[in-house]
Amino acid sequence: MAMNYNPVTPRIVAELRRIVGERYVIHGDPEKLTALSHDAIADPHYAHMPDVAVRPANAEEIAAIMKLANRERIPVTPRGAGSGLSGGAVPVLGGIVLLSDRMNRILEIDRENLMVVVEPGVITNEINERLKEFGLFYPGYPMSLEMCYIGGNVAENAGGGKAVKYGVTARYVMGIEMVTPKGEIVEFGGKRVKDVTGYNMLQLMVGSEGTLGIFTKITLKLLPLPKYAVSLLCLFPSAAEAISAVPRIMTGSGIIPTAIEFMDKQCVQISCDYLNESIPREGAGAMLLMTVDGASEDQVEREYDLVGEMALRGGAFQVYVADNATTAERIWRVRRNISEALTLITPNQSSEDIVVPMAQIPKLIDAFESLSARYGVRVPCFGHAGDGNMHSHVLSDPSWSAERWAEVCPRILTDLYKLTASLGGTLSGEHGIGHKRKKYMPLVMSAPALEMMRAVKRALDPNLILNPGRYSRTKLERQGGGNGAFGQRFTHN
Repeated sequence: MAMNYNPVTPRIVAELRRIVGERYVIHGDPEKLTALSHDAIADPHYAHMPDVAVRPANAEEIAAIMKLANRERIPVTPRGAGSGLSGGAVPVLGGIVLLSDRMNRILEIDRENLMVVVEPGVITNEINERLKEFGLFYPGYPMSLEMCYIGGNVAENAGGGKAVKYGVTARYVMGIEMVTPKGEIVEFGGKRVKDVTGYNMLQLMVGSEGTLGIFTKITLKLLPLPKYAVSLLCLFPSAAEAISAVPRIMTGSGIIPTAIEFMDKQCVQISCDYLNESIPREGAGAMLLMTVDGASEDQVEREYDLVGEMALRGGAFQVYVADNATTAERIWRVRRNISEALTLITPNQSSEDIVVPMAQIPKLIDAFESLSARYGVRVPCFGHAGDGNMHSHVLSDPSWSAERWAEVCPRILTDLYKLTASLGGTLSGEHGIGHKRKKYMPLVMSAPALEMMRAVKRALDPNLILNPGRYSRTKLERQGGGNGAFGQRFTHN
């Protein structure tokens, strides 16, 4: 079957202005709309222009927009900060982009129940800034906490450097208010720690990438803020030795560090050059950056001594202790800026965040090296060694044309994903599928499993209005042209 979508007409724009107010509708402004045609992926191939963007202030306005979109058969793409790396917030079929930037309030800090209630447009870092004075924190944030929105974190089930100890976003989402694709306002969960009443719709929505609903209010579980933290920078002769040391550190010490981050030699060099930083790295083929936190200084000191000792036994030839905030920030800044530094090397690259069982990471590192040699590309690698989520940027040869890269890149990714699947892994640990990785889903999931996902989508969104072109196999067609500078290039089969 084919699902046909209609263009955004002047009448539709007028209705949107009536719903949210004239100043909160962006239409006929190519510069502003172009900024909403892509996420953080640099490759313009993944970009697509919206016809119009709206900035609603509450759930009622979003519900009215969704009812209008269903009646008129116009696709709607929810968007947070646009910091994603999967094309999940890209309006691949044009239509309406729905922004959450005006819904940016921390509604309640409930100290008695250890909960915070927020709107989706709150910058994730602001949550913890507000919570400091209460001695609490939200542990589920990702590495890009200073730019991303909490709504996007929930939509992607984002992870981060602290996930090895504290887990990812889903562990802390206790309740959501959302607007369904049909324009109904519903709530799942709440401030209850335990709840097995009916299907677990709450966790279905977490990680649904904006395809099943639009979040309007989010309740997050909090933890007491650790009073002390120390980071260790461990230098290893090679990537293989660094990765192989991780299980030994965790099992041998009996301690789960807050973070265990891996950086290969290329990533450290590129990020340090980008930052004009000079952290100790002579002779290192790879590094582990680890943090230990706790309630007392004595506890943290005992634990980092033991973790550092296990790193040395595991092959580290040097362990540096960052026992003050300034030094810790220097080394963590290198880790946080790797992705940004890598994007400057060549426009022809693909950012990946595959995940495998932790014990399979050494084989994954070998695969990166094999792909590099086979295709003549660079594959610098870094990531969350403590939970098996490894990031890589596949970088083309600088002499390649964009056309050659477009021809070779899918072959590289196919080989990488097949190898990942053979190791018990999958396409994404935290960045999501979006429309960047959609076509590769059959490499890691069976046909019946994919059909179950499509069945859920069709049941909740029968007109395929909300963020279409992600999981559905249904042919999607756009009737009429958009005003996009990139043209109508996407027909999804």
